[in-house]
Amino acid sequence: MAKKPAAPKKSLTAPNLSALGADRLAGLLMEVAGGDALWKRRLRMELAGEVGAPDLALELDKRLTTLGDSRVRVSWRKRPELIRDLQSLRRMIVDRLAPLDARLAFDRMVAWFDLYPGLTARVKDPKGELGLLFDGATDELAALASALGPQGAATILSDALATRLSEWASWIGRGVGGLSPAVASAVLADLTQGKPRPTGRLALVVRKLAERSGDLDAWISAIPDDDRKRPEVGAVMAARLAGAGRVSEARTALDASRPATPEERWFEAEITVLDAEGRTVEADDARWALFERSLSPDALRAIIARLPDFEDVVALDRAFAHAAGYFDPVKGLAFLMTWPALREAAEMIETRGGELRGGHEDTALWASRLSARYPKAALILLRARARTLVRLGSGMSEEVEALVHEAESLAPLAGDDGHAAFVAGLRTDVGTGRLLRR
Repeated sequence: MAKKPAAPKKSLTAPNLSALGADRLAGLLMEVAGGDALWKRRLRMELAGEVGAPDLALELDKRLTTLGDSRVRVSWRKRPELIRDLQSLRRMIVDRLAPLDARLAFDRMVAWFDLYPGLTARVKDPKGELGLLFDGATDELAALASALGPQGAATILSDALATRLSEWASWIGRGVGGLSPAVASAVLADLTQGKPRPTGRLALVVRKLAERSGDLDAWISAIPDDDRKRPEVGAVMAARLAGAGRVSEARTALDASRPATPEERWFEAEITVLDAEGRTVEADDARWALFERSLSPDALRAIIARLPDFEDVVALDRAFAHAAGYFDPVKGLAFLMTWPALREAAEMIETRGGELRGGHEDTALWASRLSARYPKAALILLRARARTLVRLGSGMSEEVEALVHEAESLAPLAGDDGHAAFVAGLRTDVGTGRLLRR
């Protein structure tokens, strides 16, 4: 086997550049830095990092202060340069300073985020690139806070929320998944212990911190009383309380939010609470009711899993019969095909073929899966799909022609001799569509 040719030495790669030697590279960098202020600052910071964390922190502080104090307006032409500057500072904090000193890095990262309000007042940014830059750094903020730990990071984050809520609520909310539970718990304690009940944006942050730290009571306390009566909120509260073993509170939350016509999420919460209360028969009845309303595969699997042998077969037959007669035939067919219950799906297609429309994107796929054992059902689906596409204005497109060709091959297997009439009907629909468009 011939050897793979090596990369040309003139290619711009790290190994090839290393071959130039330190002195040559240093000279090239000085040439570049001489005409580029950003490169010059970056090199100074790299050199400071070699000296130690305090020196690098000092260099970062100089630039952060300059950007924070500036009142010069930034045009759209200058915006890319500013964003590169901000990205360079962020990388120096995260990649160079953080491994040297977690506390110094976290403080500078907070200062970096605090640049945002002042920048928005003087930067022309119609595309929102500045906001995306700061939003994209929230995971790194959370990682630095977690590395520093609750004693070092919590007070700083809670102070930022207390004094600069507008922006920091969004940033901490975005990055909360990256916070360690210990840091999240400490920030949560600072925001809630001995403080008024949180409202507005602060309440949203408190709920996210409570979720991260596993504090159910803090999570509930941050939900306004009126919101607890909403079915979608009461359902979540009830499910969480039931999962924590607080069954009577779960029932109270569920009943307080009971809607006139329950939606699927509320039904699921009721099942969870009924199970927690030990009301097994009522929970199973509720599962059947949920399945019959929604054709939820998860609800059916939960029913089947609780049944002894042979009874599960009876339950499946009942479920498949319900799906086959569902008021929305396409949804019923989708359930049967997905389960899968191909025999029952084929019977449904043959029985309710006149009600089926070919608008579902998986119609052709279903036909393909049915074609070997149930060619008649597959043929009905193919024709329904072709008719739907033509009537939607596609004309005899490539997709329609492919469906017609596949239907032609299936027709003999299905014992159907009406293919010519089907094609003629399609062409009539195409002609009618042209007349209508004129």
